[in-house]
Amino acid sequence: MNQQEKDLRIELAACYRIFDYMGWDELIYNHITVKVPGDEDHFLINPYGLHYKEVTASNLVKVDINGNVIGESDYPANPAGMLIHSAIHSVREDAHCIGHVHTDAGMAVACQEGGLRIDNFYSVLLYNQVAYHDFHGITVVDDEKEELIASLGDKNFLILKSHGLLTCGGSISEMFLNMSLLQRSCEIQVLADATGKPLIPVSEEIGKKTEELLKLQMQHAPDGPAGQLEFNAMRRLVDREDDSYNDL
Repeated sequence: MNQQEKDLRIELAACYRIFDYMGWDELIYNHITVKVPGDEDHFLINPYGLHYKEVTASNLVKVDINGNVIGESDYPANPAGMLIHSAIHSVREDAHCIGHVHTDAGMAVACQEGGLRIDNFYSVLLYNQVAYHDFHGITVVDDEKEELIASLGDKNFLILKSHGLLTCGGSISEMFLNMSLLQRSCEIQVLADATGKPLIPVSEEIGKKTEELLKLQMQHAPDGPAGQLEFNAMRRLVDREDDSYNDL
C-alpha cells in the first residue's frame, strides 16, 4: 500500500466519523467511496456490517468497478452501495468521492413532488445544480445503472426520489461540503413547511445571479480542495472525541 492510499484511507475513515457526528448515519447502511489513484478503477468503501463509528482506515474495503474485493478483507461491500457508486465512478472521472445518505430531511424532500425548492439561503446556492433520479425500489438491479448515470449527468448533487441524497466531489472534502449544502437546504425546507405559514418566494433572477456570483467566487478561491477548511474543522471536533479511525 503506497502513501497516497494510506492518506486516502485515513481521510475517508475520518469522513465516516464526521458523517456520524453530523447525524447522517443509518445503522450499517449508506456509503461513502473514494477512488484510489491508478489505472485499475479501484475505490474504497465501508465494510458492510459496521456502524460508521466502527469504520477505520485499516478496515475500509478496496473493490474494483465490478464489486470484487481487492486484497484481504473480513467484510464484504454493500450490494446497493456497489451498484450506485460503481455506476458513477465508471463514467465520472472527476467524481473522486461520492456520498449517499438517508437523512430525515433529505428523504422528506426526496418524497415531495417538486423536490427541493430554491427558496432559502442554502438552496439558492444550488440553483441549477441539482439533478433527480426516479425511484426504482431497492438499488440492486444492474438495469438501473444507465438511468442513474443519465440522471446525474455532469452534476454533483442528486436527489434520488423517495430515497435520499447523493453528492459527488473532486475530493473527500468537496463531497462533504456539497452534502452539507444539500442537507441544510432540505432541513430548512422541511422546517419552513412545518410552520404552515406562507413562504417568501425567491425569483429566478436571484437564482441566476447567485449562480453567476458563485462561478466568479470559485475563480478567485484560495488554492486547495473545496471544503478543505470545513472538513478539517469537523475532523478536529471528531478527533477530540475519538481518533481511533486513524489506525494505519
